[in-house]
Amino acid sequence: MHRDELAEFLRVRRARVTPAEVGLPSGERRRTPGLRRQEIAQLAGMSIDYYIRLEQGRGPHPSRQVLNALARALILDHDERTHLFHLAGQPLDPPRIREDVPQSLLHLISFLEEVPAYVLDARYDIRAWNPLASLLMGNLDAMPPDRRNVIRWVFMAPDLAEHLSDEEKGRFARASVADLRAAAGRYPDDRALHALVAELLALSPEFAELWARHEVQVRREQRKRVIHPIVGVIDAICQVMPVPDREDLRLVLYTTEPGSPSHRALRDLRQLTLSS
Repeated sequence: MHRDELAEFLRVRRARVTPAEVGLPSGERRRTPGLRRQEIAQLAGMSIDYYIRLEQGRGPHPSRQVLNALARALILDHDERTHLFHLAGQPLDPPRIREDVPQSLLHLISFLEEVPAYVLDARYDIRAWNPLASLLMGNLDAMPPDRRNVIRWVFMAPDLAEHLSDEEKGRFARASVADLRAAAGRYPDDRALHALVAELLALSPEFAELWARHEVQVRREQRKRVIHPIVGVIDAICQVMPVPDREDLRLVLYTTEPGSPSHRALRDLRQLTLSS
């Protein structure tokens, strides 16, 4: 534990946080910039005496819970939080891909009745979905878990060559590989992710060629055309949004232009969910 450096880091960061940033009134004129010690202690849920000792370089070895509370109170970004843990002699565990989906996210996708929505993890496994997404993507409810992997769908498809020659579909495939490589860098200890990469390298020359380019890109938004066997062509914007506090998850939404044929096709598809 680097006590003196930790103490200095806490003092400097406290001086940079304004009351307005943490929802506190400015009150009377402050003699020094930033928050007072008692305000940081209150925000972090610890005693003022404990926090003062940390800032003076004479405090006990802080726990991970205390460090997480201080990181939130001081509004530290990812790099600053990592540095805080390092100074306290508590290096962060390697990031990992978790198996759970927050209950609040499950509620959200269930409320999106007219929008196909699903939750994708960093391995491209679909973790949760709403009924409209299930119908759009081929009855996700009936698939075994190891089949619900989007990047496997792309590179194990029999019509892969045609898929890659299409401008939009080819862009999606390239972006997906670049995104998976970025995930492999973020999660170097995730065995399932690296097993997926090894499987695709062995079975798909097209994947291997794209993987060898070492392109890194996080997926966000892209146009996508779905040809559904019942309602026909659906041209949608595939919006990929990060989930707060869960770097391993993303929320994927398929939206269409209001009043367009694709919008009407989605509504027709929704009627199937209501009648089933």
